[in-house]
Amino acid sequence: MMSEALAKIEDVATRAQAQLQQVKDAAELEQFRIRFLGSNGEVKNLMQLLKTAPPDQKKAIGQRANAVKEAVSGAFEARKAELAAQTQDKGQAVDVTEPGLRPQIGARHILMQVTDELTDLFGRMGFAVASGPEVEDEFHNFIALNIPEQHPARDPLDNFYVAAEIGGERPAGGDRGPGASSTLLRTQTSTVQIRVMEKQRPPIRVVIPGRVYRPDTHDDTHLSMFHQLEALVVDKNVTMVDLKSTILQFVHAYFGPETRARFRPSFFPFTEPSGEVDVWFEDKKKWIELGGCGMVHPNVLKTCGIDPEVYSGWAFGFGIERIAMRKYGIGNIRLFVENDVRFLRQF
Repeated sequence: MMSEALAKIEDVATRAQAQLQQVKDAAELEQFRIRFLGSNGEVKNLMQLLKTAPPDQKKAIGQRANAVKEAVSGAFEARKAELAAQTQDKGQAVDVTEPGLRPQIGARHILMQVTDELTDLFGRMGFAVASGPEVEDEFHNFIALNIPEQHPARDPLDNFYVAAEIGGERPAGGDRGPGASSTLLRTQTSTVQIRVMEKQRPPIRVVIPGRVYRPDTHDDTHLSMFHQLEALVVDKNVTMVDLKSTILQFVHAYFGPETRARFRPSFFPFTEPSGEVDVWFEDKKKWIELGGCGMVHPNVLKTCGIDPEVYSGWAFGFGIERIAMRKYGIGNIRLFVENDVRFLRQF
């Protein structure tokens, strides 16, 4: 009985080793594993011989079966590593005479490029660059900009207020009652004007690029998140003539000397008088607003501790997306945020 069991074990070992030498690829190796080393494989089934072996022979038969199992498993792993090495060597073969592949070189997003162009242009005109937080408080976003509490610009439907937790619960987005949040995503880069005037005494001459947020309906020229370029000048004897000449100088320097621009009267709580600047879009055959401008309101200067009897100032806020659209003939503002590489690779 013992001799028959040992003979069967040796037969499995011999056939396994012979078949393993004939394996040529990963698929055949997997078939070998299933046949001999799988859960129902021939090597594992050798342990079934112990059930019918006499007690005094079980030890010898079990030791030989385990030895065969280890030998076949070891040979299997060795063959697996050998085939992997052969595949790897083939994959690494390189024809050094073949032309190489030119790597793709990335670029900054078109909006970042335009922002750099604008800050560089205004830098040559004597403007420094300032920045501020995108999550603002109501003082800097409204109160200091002469926007009273009941002004429609402070309506929850026109702003992204950041909900404050009250007793473990968050108020509804339209709740502006007691305990409602006074923190919001800034609606304009004018908030940084206040922060600059709070810390710096005149003369002030800065530009402020940055993101702003408004719940606008999305269309060809509007998004709920966009970029603005703010400019602020505060000094003695600053007039509307300085504002208009600076804007026209910018328009002609950036878009070309033949670019058509116009000023329209408007109203903003933080400037008086106020205006809006339009630029003619040749591809659309119409005027499109770049942004608002005006003389800094005396109340804004007072809030920041600047005497309006001594100093005056002007400011403007232009949409960077609108500037880029006019500069590069882009017809839809949505293209800036769709991440279509076919569009982005053009710049």
